[in-house]
Amino acid sequence: MVTDRFINFLKYEKRYAGHTLVAYQHELTRYLTYLTAQAIDVETVTYRQARSYIAVLLEQGQLPASINRSLSALRTYYKFLLREQLVLQNPFASVKALKTTKKLPVTVDEGKLSALLDREEVFPDTFEGLRDKVVLELLFGTGIRLSELLQAQDTHIDFYNGNMLIFGKRNKERLVPLNRTLSQLLQHYLAEKKRQQFDNNSAQLIVTKEGKHAYPRLIYSIVTHYLGAVSSQTKKSPHVLRHTFATALLNNGADLNAIKELLGHAGLAATQVYTHNSVERLKSIYKQAHPKA
Repeated sequence: MVTDRFINFLKYEKRYAGHTLVAYQHELTRYLTYLTAQAIDVETVTYRQARSYIAVLLEQGQLPASINRSLSALRTYYKFLLREQLVLQNPFASVKALKTTKKLPVTVDEGKLSALLDREEVFPDTFEGLRDKVVLELLFGTGIRLSELLQAQDTHIDFYNGNMLIFGKRNKERLVPLNRTLSQLLQHYLAEKKRQQFDNNSAQLIVTKEGKHAYPRLIYSIVTHYLGAVSSQTKKSPHVLRHTFATALLNNGADLNAIKELLGHAGLAATQVYTHNSVERLKSIYKQAHPKA
C-alpha cells in the first residue's frame, strides 16, 4: 500500500522519530477515512477540497496547533505522492497554516535549581541517586532533549575535549560542551556504573537500577520528583529543563545563534521563542523598579 510505503519512507529515509511516525499515521488515517466517506479519490483532491477538509477539522473543534500539524503531515504525504508520480499536484501546498497563540516556554527558577543540584544530601548515596543527579545535570547543563538523553552512550563522552556527541532529530549530530563539574560527575557515574557489574554491561549511558536501558517514564519520574522541591508549577518535565537551560543562557548574554546550535534547532525561529521570556522578565523588573511603571 502507498500509505505503508510513505511511512517507511519517513522512517528509513527521512529518519523521523517514532512519535512523529505515529502522529503522521494517525493524521493520514483520519484524512483517508474522510475522503472515503466523501467518495473522493486521494489522487484527484483539489485545493478547494483540501481547504474543505481543514474547515471540517475546525468545525470538529480541533485547535489551530493541531490542525497545523495535520497540514504538515498531509503536505508531506502529497510531496511523497508527487515523488512517486502518483499525483500531478499537492493540494495542500497553498493551504495557509492557521494563526496560533504563542505559548511562552515553561521554566523553573535557575537559581533554585542550581542550589538544589549543589546539595549532596538531596540525592541518595546509591547508584540510583547518582544516576538521578546525572540525569538532571545533563538536561539542565546541556539542554538536550529526552530522546537525545536516552540515545546517549558511554562512548559519546569525550572527557579530553570536554564535550559530548548528541544525536538529534533525524540523527543529526552535534557536540555539546560539558563543564568541569559535569565532566567530573560523569566520570564518577561511569566508574560506579562499571562497579555495579550489570549482567548486560549496557553501553547506554543512562540505565535503570538493574542496568537495563532507561525509558521515558523513568526520566519523567526522576525530573518530576526533584523539581517538586523547587517548583509548585504543574508542568515538570525534561523539556522544562531544556527551556530553563536556553533561557538562562539568553538572560546571561549568550548569542541567539549559539543557543540555536547548542539546542540543535534547524532554524532560528524555534530559538527566538526564548526571547519572549526575556522580554517578559524585563517588563517585570521595570514594573517593580520604575516609579512611573
